[in-house]
Amino acid sequence: MLTRMKNTSLTRSIPFWLLLVLSLAAVAVGGWLVWDNTSTMQATLLDGTATNVEVYVGQAWITAGSGVLAAGVIGVLLALVLGAAKSLVPSAPVVVEEIDWTADTTETPETDANAGSSEESTETDAPAENEPAADEEDQNGSSGSTATDRKISVK
Repeated sequence: MLTRMKNTSLTRSIPFWLLLVLSLAAVAVGGWLVWDNTSTMQATLLDGTATNVEVYVGQAWITAGSGVLAAGVIGVLLALVLGAAKSLVPSAPVVVEEIDWTADTTETPETDANAGSSEESTETDAPAENEPAADEEDQNGSSGSTATDRKISVK
């Protein structure tokens, strides 16, 4: 079963922006973890004050930071690929009808005078009791009365 995807621009797509922002955040956090622990380990090893925690735990933090950094870089590259792919997909054609400026359009749109409540529309649709119906000549009833035409039982 094929489902239709919503055709929105990539710049208005929330998942695209989430991918891009979270990928950039992962690059920043991963880069900071790698840089900070590497510089700390290098400085303590060079001056001879390195402890087991700085050396061995620092290596684990560098490994974890490099994984987060790699995931962020992959996310940024994926966002770039999505942007390139979206630009290659043709957009749906927009159908625009040509305006005929030579046509005489004197028609005005009809407005509903009884657009109020349904109570008002039922009162104004029926003719008043004292006024004769406008279509008395077209009656199909045998007696010719308005009541027969409207199939109203008169007792």
